[in-house]
Amino acid sequence: MTLTTLDNPKAAADAAVEAARAAVGLPAGARVVAAMSGGVDSTVTAALLARAGYDVVGVTLQLYDHGEAIEKKGACCAGQDIHDARTAAEAIGIPHYVLDYESRFRQAVIEDFADAYLRGETPIPCVRCNQTVKFRDLLDVARDLGAEALATGHYVRRDAGGNRPRLMRAADPTRDQSYFLFATTGEQLDFLRFPLGGLPKSEVRRVAAELGLAIADKPDSQDICFVPEGRYTTVIDRLRPHGAEPGDIVHMDGRVLGRHEGVTRYTIGQRRGLNVAVGEPLFVVRIDADARQVIVGPREALLTAALTLKETNWLGESASFEAACEEARPVLARVRSTREPVAGRLGFAEGQPAVVFEAPEEGVAPGQACVLYAPEDPERVLGGGFIVRTVAAYG
Repeated sequence: MTLTTLDNPKAAADAAVEAARAAVGLPAGARVVAAMSGGVDSTVTAALLARAGYDVVGVTLQLYDHGEAIEKKGACCAGQDIHDARTAAEAIGIPHYVLDYESRFRQAVIEDFADAYLRGETPIPCVRCNQTVKFRDLLDVARDLGAEALATGHYVRRDAGGNRPRLMRAADPTRDQSYFLFATTGEQLDFLRFPLGGLPKSEVRRVAAELGLAIADKPDSQDICFVPEGRYTTVIDRLRPHGAEPGDIVHMDGRVLGRHEGVTRYTIGQRRGLNVAVGEPLFVVRIDADARQVIVGPREALLTAALTLKETNWLGESASFEAACEEARPVLARVRSTREPVAGRLGFAEGQPAVVFEAPEEGVAPGQACVLYAPEDPERVLGGGFIVRTVAAYG
Protein backbone atom coordinates (compact mmCIF):
# COMPACT_ATOMS: atom_id res chain seq x y z
CA MET A 1 0.00 0.00 0.00
CA THR A 2 1.54 3.31 -1.03
CA LEU A 3 0.43 6.58 0.50
CA THR A 4 -0.96 9.26 -1.82
CA THR A 5 -1.93 11.79 0.87
CA LEU A 6 1.36 13.64 1.28
CA ASP A 7 -0.37 17.02 1.56
CA ASN A 8 -2.61 15.87 4.43
CA PRO A 9 -0.58 14.66 7.44
CA LYS A 10 -3.57 13.26 9.34
CA ALA A 11 -4.84 11.36 6.31
CA ALA A 12 -1.32 10.08 5.70
CA ALA A 13 -1.07 8.83 9.29
CA ASP A 14 -4.47 7.13 9.00
CA ALA A 15 -3.40 5.50 5.74
CA ALA A 16 -0.17 4.33 7.38
CA VAL A 17 -2.19 2.69 10.15
CA GLU A 18 -4.25 0.85 7.54
CA ALA A 19 -1.06 -0.19 5.75
CA ALA A 20 0.32 -1.55 9.03
CA ARG A 21 -2.91 -3.45 9.69
CA ALA A 22 -2.75 -4.98 6.21
CA ALA A 23 0.93 -5.91 6.67
CA VAL A 24 0.26 -7.66 9.97
CA GLY A 25 -2.87 -9.45 8.78
CA LEU A 26 -4.07 -10.41 12.26
CA PRO A 27 -7.32 -9.50 14.02
CA ALA A 28 -7.39 -6.49 16.32
CA GLY A 29 -6.31 -7.38 19.83
CA ALA A 30 -3.69 -9.90 18.74
CA ARG A 31 -0.42 -9.55 20.60
CA VAL A 32 2.48 -8.31 18.49
CA VAL A 33 6.00 -7.74 19.77
CA ALA A 34 7.64 -4.66 18.23
CA ALA A 35 11.44 -4.65 18.07
CA MET A 36 12.36 -1.12 19.19
CA SER A 37 15.91 0.09 18.57
CA GLY A 38 15.18 3.68 19.53
CA GLY A 39 15.24 4.93 15.94
CA VAL A 40 12.53 6.49 13.82
CA ASP A 41 11.58 3.35 11.87
CA SER A 42 11.06 0.96 14.79
CA THR A 43 9.29 3.63 16.86
CA VAL A 44 6.83 4.42 14.06
CA THR A 45 6.27 0.69 13.62
CA ALA A 46 5.27 0.30 17.28
CA ALA A 47 3.08 3.40 17.18
CA LEU A 48 1.24 2.29 14.03
CA LEU A 49 0.57 -1.14 15.48
CA ALA A 50 -0.85 0.38 18.66
CA ARG A 51 -3.07 2.70 16.61
CA ALA A 52 -4.22 -0.31 14.59
CA GLY A 53 -5.59 -1.92 17.75
CA TYR A 54 -2.98 -4.58 18.45
CA ASP A 55 -1.76 -5.58 21.88
CA VAL A 56 1.77 -4.26 21.36
CA VAL A 57 4.77 -5.10 23.53
CA GLY A 58 7.99 -3.21 22.84
CA VAL A 59 11.30 -5.03 23.24
CA THR A 60 14.76 -3.46 23.00
CA LEU A 61 17.97 -5.46 22.97
CA GLN A 62 21.01 -4.09 24.76
CA LEU A 63 23.67 -5.39 22.42
CA TYR A 64 26.86 -3.95 23.88
CA ASP A 65 28.11 -1.72 26.70
CA HIS A 66 25.94 1.36 26.42
CA GLY A 67 28.28 3.20 28.76
CA GLU A 68 30.89 3.08 26.00
CA ALA A 69 28.45 3.58 23.15
CA ILE A 70 26.35 6.42 24.53
CA GLU A 71 28.62 9.05 22.98
CA LYS A 72 28.31 7.53 19.52
CA LYS A 73 25.62 9.24 17.48
CA GLY A 74 23.15 6.98 15.73
CA ALA A 75 24.41 3.71 17.26
CA CYS A 76 21.72 1.03 17.33
CA CYS A 77 20.79 -0.16 20.81
CA ALA A 78 23.34 2.02 22.59
CA GLY A 79 22.57 3.94 25.77
CA GLN A 80 20.79 6.93 24.23
CA ASP A 81 18.82 4.66 21.91
CA ILE A 82 17.61 2.49 24.78
CA HIS A 83 16.48 5.65 26.55
CA ASP A 84 14.71 6.85 23.39
CA ALA A 85 12.97 3.48 22.96
CA ARG A 86 11.78 3.48 26.57
CA THR A 87 10.54 7.07 26.31
CA ALA A 88 8.72 6.29 23.05
CA ALA A 89 7.03 3.23 24.53
CA GLU A 90 5.75 5.34 27.42
CA ALA A 91 4.40 7.95 25.00
CA ILE A 92 2.72 5.29 22.85
CA GLY A 93 1.31 3.63 25.96
CA ILE A 94 2.73 0.14 25.56
CA PRO A 95 4.80 -2.05 27.91
CA HIS A 96 8.51 -2.08 27.16
CA TYR A 97 11.32 -4.47 28.07
CA VAL A 98 15.08 -4.17 27.70
CA LEU A 99 16.91 -7.48 27.34
CA ASP A 100 20.64 -7.84 27.93
CA TYR A 101 22.05 -9.62 24.88
CA GLU A 102 25.60 -8.32 25.14
CA SER A 103 27.21 -11.74 25.49
CA ARG A 104 25.24 -13.26 22.61
CA PHE A 105 25.87 -10.27 20.35
CA ARG A 106 29.59 -10.26 21.10
CA GLN A 107 29.96 -13.94 20.25
CA ALA A 108 27.65 -14.14 17.23
CA VAL A 109 28.38 -10.77 15.63
CA ILE A 110 31.41 -8.87 16.94
CA GLU A 111 33.76 -11.87 17.32
CA ASP A 112 32.63 -13.24 13.96
CA PHE A 113 33.26 -9.81 12.40
CA ALA A 114 36.86 -9.75 13.64
CA ASP A 115 37.57 -13.35 12.66
CA ALA A 116 36.24 -12.79 9.15
CA TYR A 117 38.70 -9.96 8.55
CA LEU A 118 41.51 -12.17 9.82
CA ARG A 119 40.55 -14.69 7.13
CA GLY A 120 40.81 -11.99 4.48
CA GLU A 121 37.04 -11.69 4.09
CA THR A 122 34.75 -8.68 4.06
CA PRO A 123 31.99 -9.48 6.56
CA ILE A 124 28.45 -8.09 6.86
CA PRO A 125 27.67 -7.87 10.59
CA CYS A 126 24.13 -6.57 9.99
CA VAL A 127 23.25 -9.86 8.29
CA ARG A 128 24.73 -11.85 11.18
CA CYS A 129 22.78 -9.76 13.67
CA ASN A 130 19.49 -10.32 11.83
CA GLN A 131 20.32 -13.98 11.30
CA THR A 132 21.12 -14.74 14.95
CA VAL A 133 20.24 -12.24 17.65
CA LYS A 134 17.21 -10.54 16.08
CA PHE A 135 15.43 -13.12 13.97
CA ARG A 136 16.28 -16.14 16.09
CA ASP A 137 16.68 -15.13 19.72
CA LEU A 138 14.26 -12.19 19.71
CA LEU A 139 11.72 -14.25 17.80
CA ASP A 140 11.87 -16.85 20.59
CA VAL A 141 11.33 -14.09 23.15
CA ALA A 142 8.27 -12.89 21.23
CA ARG A 143 6.78 -16.37 21.32
CA ASP A 144 7.52 -16.64 25.05
CA LEU A 145 5.58 -13.40 25.54
CA GLY A 146 2.57 -14.98 23.86
CA ALA A 147 2.83 -12.92 20.67
CA GLU A 148 1.40 -14.01 17.35
CA ALA A 149 3.95 -11.97 15.39
CA LEU A 150 7.21 -10.03 15.67
CA ALA A 151 7.23 -6.69 13.83
CA THR A 152 10.35 -4.75 12.85
CA GLY A 153 11.05 -1.44 11.13
CA HIS A 154 12.95 -2.99 8.23
CA TYR A 155 12.21 -1.71 4.73
CA VAL A 156 11.15 -4.96 3.11
CA ARG A 157 7.78 -6.48 2.30
CA ARG A 158 6.15 -9.77 3.19
CA ASP A 159 3.66 -11.11 0.65
CA ALA A 160 1.32 -13.67 2.22
CA GLY A 161 -0.78 -14.19 -0.91
CA GLY A 162 0.60 -17.59 -1.97
CA ASN A 163 1.01 -20.99 -0.36
CA ARG A 164 3.77 -19.56 1.82
CA PRO A 165 4.86 -16.01 2.61
CA ARG A 166 7.29 -14.46 0.16
CA LEU A 167 10.02 -11.94 0.99
CA MET A 168 9.88 -8.92 -1.32
CA ARG A 169 11.94 -5.80 -1.88
CA ALA A 170 10.69 -2.57 -0.31
CA ALA A 171 8.43 -0.26 -2.29
CA ASP A 172 11.04 2.49 -1.84
CA PRO A 173 14.13 1.20 -3.72
CA THR A 174 16.38 3.74 -1.99
CA ARG A 175 15.57 2.18 1.40
CA ASP A 176 15.30 -1.49 0.43
CA GLN A 177 16.96 -3.75 3.02
CA SER A 178 16.25 -7.13 1.42
CA TYR A 179 19.98 -7.71 0.84
CA PHE A 180 20.51 -7.82 4.60
CA LEU A 181 17.57 -10.16 5.22
CA PHE A 182 18.33 -12.95 2.72
CA ALA A 183 19.02 -15.40 5.57
CA THR A 184 15.45 -15.11 6.89
CA THR A 185 14.01 -18.63 6.86
CA GLY A 186 10.53 -19.61 5.77
CA GLU A 187 9.62 -20.46 9.36
CA GLN A 188 10.78 -17.04 10.55
CA LEU A 189 8.92 -15.32 7.73
CA ASP A 190 5.71 -16.97 8.93
CA PHE A 191 6.08 -15.05 12.21
CA LEU A 192 7.66 -11.77 11.05
CA ARG A 193 5.90 -8.62 9.91
CA PHE A 194 7.30 -5.50 8.20
CA PRO A 195 4.75 -2.66 8.43
CA LEU A 196 6.99 -0.05 6.76
CA GLY A 197 7.82 -2.02 3.62
CA GLY A 198 5.32 -0.17 1.46
CA LEU A 199 6.23 3.35 2.63
CA PRO A 200 8.94 5.80 1.58
CA LYS A 201 11.23 6.99 4.38
CA SER A 202 10.14 10.61 3.93
CA GLU A 203 6.56 9.58 4.63
CA VAL A 204 7.60 7.61 7.72
CA ARG A 205 9.16 10.75 9.18
CA ARG A 206 6.04 12.75 8.27
CA VAL A 207 3.87 10.18 10.04
CA ALA A 208 6.20 10.24 13.07
CA ALA A 209 5.68 13.99 13.35
CA GLU A 210 1.91 13.69 12.93
CA LEU A 211 1.80 11.05 15.69
CA GLY A 212 3.75 13.38 17.97
CA LEU A 213 6.77 11.11 18.33
CA ALA A 214 9.81 12.89 19.78
CA ILE A 215 12.20 10.98 17.49
CA ALA A 216 10.63 12.28 14.25
CA ASP A 217 13.80 14.21 13.37
CA LYS A 218 16.34 11.80 14.85
CA PRO A 219 19.17 11.08 12.33
CA ASP A 220 19.50 7.62 10.84
CA SER A 221 22.40 5.41 11.88
CA GLN A 222 25.14 5.55 9.25
CA ASP A 223 27.81 3.15 10.52
CA ILE A 224 28.04 -0.38 11.87
CA CYS A 225 26.58 0.04 15.34
CA PHE A 226 29.56 -1.24 17.34
CA VAL A 227 32.26 0.41 15.19
CA PRO A 228 33.23 3.85 16.56
CA GLU A 229 33.18 6.56 13.88
CA GLY A 230 33.33 3.94 11.11
CA ARG A 231 36.89 2.82 11.98
CA TYR A 232 36.46 -0.94 11.94
CA THR A 233 40.19 -1.54 12.47
CA THR A 234 39.83 -0.12 15.99
CA VAL A 235 37.55 -3.03 16.90
CA ILE A 236 39.71 -5.65 15.18
CA ASP A 237 42.96 -4.39 16.70
CA ARG A 238 41.43 -4.60 20.17
CA LEU A 239 39.98 -8.09 19.70
CA ARG A 240 42.58 -9.62 17.37
CA PRO A 241 45.80 -7.60 17.68
CA HIS A 242 47.77 -10.12 15.60
CA GLY A 243 45.69 -9.00 12.61
CA ALA A 244 48.00 -5.99 12.39
CA GLU A 245 51.05 -8.14 11.61
CA PRO A 246 52.86 -6.74 8.54
CA GLY A 247 53.29 -8.54 5.23
CA ASP A 248 53.92 -8.04 1.53
CA ILE A 249 51.89 -6.26 -1.10
CA VAL A 250 52.35 -8.49 -4.13
CA HIS A 251 51.41 -7.87 -7.75
CA MET A 252 49.48 -10.76 -9.27
CA ASP A 253 52.47 -11.31 -11.60
CA GLY A 254 54.61 -12.14 -8.55
CA ARG A 255 56.44 -8.85 -7.98
CA VAL A 256 56.70 -7.65 -4.37
CA LEU A 257 55.71 -3.99 -4.50
CA GLY A 258 55.77 -2.99 -0.86
CA ARG A 259 54.70 -3.75 2.70
CA HIS A 260 51.42 -3.46 4.55
CA GLU A 261 50.49 -3.17 8.24
CA GLY A 262 47.97 -6.00 8.40
CA VAL A 263 45.58 -7.77 6.04
CA THR A 264 42.62 -6.57 8.12
CA ARG A 265 43.14 -3.09 6.69
CA TYR A 266 42.26 -4.14 3.13
CA THR A 267 39.20 -5.25 1.20
CA ILE A 268 38.65 -6.54 -2.32
CA GLY A 269 38.39 -3.70 -4.82
CA GLN A 270 40.28 -1.22 -2.64
CA ARG A 271 42.47 1.26 -4.51
CA ARG A 272 43.37 3.95 -2.01
CA GLY A 273 45.90 3.46 0.76
CA LEU A 274 48.08 0.92 -1.05
CA ASN A 275 51.09 3.27 -1.09
CA VAL A 276 52.65 1.57 -4.10
CA ALA A 277 53.27 3.04 -7.54
CA VAL A 278 53.95 1.14 -10.76
CA GLY A 279 52.64 3.62 -13.31
CA GLU A 280 49.12 2.13 -13.50
CA PRO A 281 46.10 2.08 -11.15
CA LEU A 282 46.19 -0.98 -8.89
CA PHE A 283 43.39 -2.59 -6.91
CA VAL A 284 43.26 -5.26 -4.21
CA VAL A 285 42.19 -8.37 -6.11
CA ARG A 286 42.82 -11.04 -3.48
CA ILE A 287 43.88 -11.38 0.16
CA ASP A 288 45.96 -14.37 1.27
CA ALA A 289 45.55 -14.14 5.02
CA ASP A 290 47.66 -17.26 5.75
CA ALA A 291 50.64 -15.83 3.86
CA ARG A 292 49.85 -12.28 5.07
CA GLN A 293 49.84 -11.11 1.46
CA VAL A 294 47.70 -8.46 -0.20
CA ILE A 295 47.58 -9.25 -3.92
CA VAL A 296 47.02 -6.33 -6.29
CA GLY A 297 46.42 -6.00 -10.01
CA PRO A 298 44.64 -3.99 -12.71
CA ARG A 299 40.94 -3.27 -12.52
CA GLU A 300 40.03 -5.98 -15.01
CA ALA A 301 41.42 -8.52 -12.54
CA LEU A 302 38.42 -7.76 -10.33
CA LEU A 303 36.05 -9.26 -12.91
CA THR A 304 34.43 -12.44 -11.63
CA ALA A 305 32.88 -15.18 -13.75
CA ALA A 306 31.39 -17.24 -10.92
CA LEU A 307 31.34 -17.64 -7.16
CA THR A 308 30.65 -20.37 -4.60
CA LEU A 309 28.43 -20.05 -1.55
CA LYS A 310 28.09 -21.37 1.99
CA GLU A 311 25.38 -21.05 4.64
CA THR A 312 22.75 -20.83 1.95
CA ASN A 313 19.08 -20.08 2.51
CA TRP A 314 16.25 -20.74 0.06
CA LEU A 315 12.82 -19.09 -0.11
CA GLY A 316 11.80 -20.15 -3.63
CA GLU A 317 9.54 -22.91 -4.88
CA SER A 318 12.26 -25.57 -5.13
CA ALA A 319 12.62 -27.96 -2.22
CA SER A 320 16.04 -26.58 -1.28
CA PHE A 321 18.93 -24.43 -2.46
CA GLU A 322 20.68 -27.56 -3.71
CA ALA A 323 17.60 -28.58 -5.68
CA ALA A 324 17.54 -25.16 -7.34
CA CYS A 325 21.22 -25.62 -8.23
CA GLU A 326 20.47 -29.00 -9.78
CA GLU A 327 17.76 -27.34 -11.85
CA ALA A 328 20.32 -24.73 -13.02
CA ARG A 329 17.71 -22.15 -12.11
CA PRO A 330 18.19 -18.67 -13.62
CA VAL A 331 18.50 -15.94 -10.99
CA LEU A 332 19.29 -12.28 -10.51
CA ALA A 333 22.33 -12.09 -8.24
CA ARG A 334 23.26 -9.13 -6.04
CA VAL A 335 26.79 -9.18 -4.60
CA ARG A 336 26.78 -5.84 -2.76
CA SER A 337 24.01 -3.92 -1.02
CA THR A 338 24.80 -0.93 -3.25
CA ARG A 339 24.65 -2.93 -6.51
CA GLU A 340 21.64 -3.86 -8.55
CA PRO A 341 21.13 -7.60 -9.24
CA VAL A 342 22.62 -9.03 -12.44
CA ALA A 343 21.68 -12.09 -14.47
CA GLY A 344 23.17 -15.46 -13.56
CA ARG A 345 22.42 -19.12 -13.10
CA LEU A 346 22.66 -21.48 -10.14
CA GLY A 347 24.81 -24.60 -10.29
CA PHE A 348 27.64 -26.41 -8.53
CA ALA A 349 31.40 -25.85 -8.51
CA GLU A 350 33.65 -28.34 -6.72
CA GLY A 351 30.61 -29.71 -4.93
CA GLN A 352 29.50 -26.34 -3.57
CA PRO A 353 26.48 -24.25 -4.55
CA ALA A 354 27.57 -21.70 -7.13
CA VAL A 355 26.35 -18.75 -9.18
CA VAL A 356 27.65 -18.30 -12.73
CA PHE A 357 27.21 -14.78 -14.11
CA GLU A 358 26.02 -14.13 -17.64
CA ALA A 359 28.51 -11.26 -17.83
CA PRO A 360 31.51 -10.86 -15.49
CA GLU A 361 30.74 -9.00 -12.25
CA GLU A 362 33.28 -6.69 -10.62
CA GLY A 363 34.62 -6.58 -7.08
CA VAL A 364 33.05 -9.72 -5.65
CA ALA A 365 34.47 -10.28 -2.16
CA PRO A 366 34.50 -13.44 -0.02
CA GLY A 367 32.53 -12.88 3.16
CA GLN A 368 29.94 -10.68 1.46
CA ALA A 369 26.50 -12.02 0.63
CA CYS A 370 25.20 -13.02 -2.77
CA VAL A 371 21.46 -12.42 -2.62
CA LEU A 372 19.21 -13.93 -5.27
CA TYR A 373 16.04 -12.53 -6.82
CA ALA A 374 13.59 -14.09 -9.28
CA PRO A 375 14.05 -12.99 -12.93
CA GLU A 376 10.32 -13.45 -13.52
CA ASP A 377 9.57 -11.23 -10.49
CA PRO A 378 12.64 -9.09 -9.65
CA GLU A 379 11.02 -7.84 -6.44
CA ARG A 380 11.01 -11.34 -4.94
CA VAL A 381 13.89 -12.60 -2.80
CA LEU A 382 14.77 -16.24 -3.49
CA GLY A 383 17.47 -16.49 -0.83
CA GLY A 384 21.23 -16.41 -1.03
CA GLY A 385 24.41 -17.28 0.82
CA PHE A 386 27.82 -16.02 1.91
CA ILE A 387 30.52 -15.89 -0.76
CA VAL A 388 33.30 -18.42 -0.19
CA ARG A 389 35.50 -17.96 -3.24
CA THR A 390 35.43 -16.45 -6.69
CA VAL A 391 36.37 -17.62 -10.17
CA ALA A 392 38.23 -14.92 -12.08
CA ALA A 393 37.10 -13.90 -15.54
CA TYR A 394 40.47 -12.28 -16.18
CA GLY A 395 43.42 -14.03 -17.81
